Amino acid sequence: MTVSKLTNNKLYIVLISIHGLIRNHDLELGRDADTGGQILYVIELAKALARHPDVERVDLLTRRVIDPKVSQDYAQTEESLGNGANLIRLNCGPRRYLRKEVLWPHLQGFIDQALHHIRSVGHVPDVIHSHYADAGLVGSRLAGLLGVPLMHTGHSLGREKLSRLLAKGLKESSIEDQYHMSSRIEAEEIVLGTAAKVIASTQQEVDEQYATYDNYHPKRMVVIPPGVDLSRFHTPDSNELKTNIAKQVHRFLENPTKPIILAISRADERKNIAALVRAYGESSELQSIANLVIVAGNRDDIQELDKGSRTVLTDLLMLIDRYDLYGKVAYPKHHSPDDIPILYRLAAKRKGVFINPALTEPFGLTLIEAAASGLPIVATNDGGPKEIISKCQNGVLIDPLNDEDIKLKLLDMFSNKRTLSKYARNGAAGAIRHFSWPGHVESYLSELVHILNKTKSKRHVRPIKSRLATVDRWAFSAIDNTLFGDEPSMRTLMDLLERQAKYSGFGLATGRSLASTTRLLNQLNIPMPDILITSTGTEINYYHRGRGFVADYFWPQHIDYRWESKALLKIMQRVPGLKLRPKSEQAIHKISYTIDSALAPSPREIKRLLRTHDLHAKIVITDEKHMDLLPIRASKGLAIRYLAMKWGLPLDRILVVGDSGNDEEMLLGDTLAVVVGNHSAELDKLKNKPRIYFAEGKYAQGIIEGLDHYKFLGDIEVPEAVHDESKEFDIEYGLSA
Repeated sequence: MTVSKLTNNKLYIVLISIHGLIRNHDLELGRDADTGGQILYVIELAKALARHPDVERVDLLTRRVIDPKVSQDYAQTEESLGNGANLIRLNCGPRRYLRKEVLWPHLQGFIDQALHHIRSVGHVPDVIHSHYADAGLVGSRLAGLLGVPLMHTGHSLGREKLSRLLAKGLKESSIEDQYHMSSRIEAEEIVLGTAAKVIASTQQEVDEQYATYDNYHPKRMVVIPPGVDLSRFHTPDSNELKTNIAKQVHRFLENPTKPIILAISRADERKNIAALVRAYGESSELQSIANLVIVAGNRDDIQELDKGSRTVLTDLLMLIDRYDLYGKVAYPKHHSPDDIPILYRLAAKRKGVFINPALTEPFGLTLIEAAASGLPIVATNDGGPKEIISKCQNGVLIDPLNDEDIKLKLLDMFSNKRTLSKYARNGAAGAIRHFSWPGHVESYLSELVHILNKTKSKRHVRPIKSRLATVDRWAFSAIDNTLFGDEPSMRTLMDLLERQAKYSGFGLATGRSLASTTRLLNQLNIPMPDILITSTGTEINYYHRGRGFVADYFWPQHIDYRWESKALLKIMQRVPGLKLRPKSEQAIHKISYTIDSALAPSPREIKRLLRTHDLHAKIVITDEKHMDLLPIRASKGLAIRYLAMKWGLPLDRILVVGDSGNDEEMLLGDTLAVVVGNHSAELDKLKNKPRIYFAEGKYAQGIIEGLDHYKFLGDIEVPEAVHDESKEFDIEYGLSA
């Protein structure tokens, strides 16, 4: 397979992995719950793709971190990964390091920064590939704006994690407080409805884990086991016992010559380390047979770690004390990436086993590394381990919620030396045979070629002749209760904008139709704006003096993605409490209903109905009276970003003004936003954000005040896009589509 047959140009691939700490050297795997196997995977994927002769450039986009608590490496904006692969760090929210559960309100800023980066590259990527739910939400928006296909890898899924945590006895309210699981699951539903292809690591992930989602459509899923760089992993030799990490392990143990039960993971509750220690502590027979070695990240002082890691390690020490396991359990404080292969070989040299008792394991990179090192494996009965053991025949599966099962399986492994040796041989051979990066990349690019051959939408748009090509800033305003409401101030505003028209463009963004909007503007004797974004972002029209309004030719094609209006109308006939609004309120890409709240189901129930029938639409509720169905690529905020990309205008040269919750998406991100004084209370949660100015003036007077605040008609003053003050956030932002 050669991609060059598809196109004269080689491929440009953008990968997105937002959370955790990512760099090209000395990966801090296990430092915290967010810096684990996914980090290694995306780095190695980027490098492997870039080595393919038909790939010209790979950009891995992640979050930039400027924090004295972490290395300055993570503040660099760009780092080469070699062979045309680049690690690009983008500003996103506060400068400090944040755990992934609190990144949701900052993701619109990441989208805007990604658009800016792609504009600087000067070439639209052929595909966006997102990793995990947060990047999936970003990827779905970004791919939609660029008109390119989205590929997605979940790595771990919210519904599966939720079920495991509930099975452990945690309350759903506590889980929500800590993990914001509802937001994560909704983000996963959105990306499943958007992605051209979902890449799973195992068939079990497709058949069981993804099957729990409303947007479960296996025809858009493919299993491609992750590749593994096995160059550092091999069976043991005589050098392992002389290494520094071996000495660190041995100092914990009374009898370091006994076989080793080795566990390597982050200090994360999901890794289920406590269950392993309990199983070992409850069995004097197991203690007499083998030592337990637990490598759970690096630490200087447990009290300085994040809450999750601190809790896991404190529990570990308490269990060791409870069962009096001193001299039998090793838990070194520090290790380097180069120590990991040595630890596997040390355990293999001691005729031990590697164990992964995680609550859930979509793949299990450490299992393949251990297998390649000649180490039999004991692992949780979940997707990745099941497939690895099935292919390699090198170990056994356990129930991670059953301490007794963990204990018995370990005892059984050590009771049969012949089986243990067979597992060691099988794993070393099977890891190389079944898991490699070259094979992964060939399968990956084959899927990508298939997707690109099916893609009919045009991704490159050319601007039509317009005065917009000569302006260097735009102002967009909502209409009702924003521009309109105070006629004297509105006249003052229009005069102000007219005087600056040579350099400044003006547009309106509204839920009204084009006909309704122009009729109202004519009635009020208001000059026609340069751009009208109408029907809640489904229509874009440019105004040309003497010619009237001209529709953006590419926008309808762009938002037509997975829009099936006839099928939507048919399925919505089943829904009680909804009545189609007059024909004047309908559009090609907008279906509008009046809601009888006493009879109509909730928006969440309507979403589920659509998703289970593989139908995809945004649901927009206005004043609890009206409901619009829109294409998943359409909204006022997305239309503005599409225009910015098309006309090459940076987002910090665009001012947006709104008054209600329907304007929220438009207001967030890297644009300069103004909320007028008569705004609805639902926007109060956006206060204290650096690029959202809350005016005291109402209606058009608030717009004038906002223009003055940013000095928008002069030398624009752009506030910093990041801040550290606010710890409160709207967890639902961006997840209502």
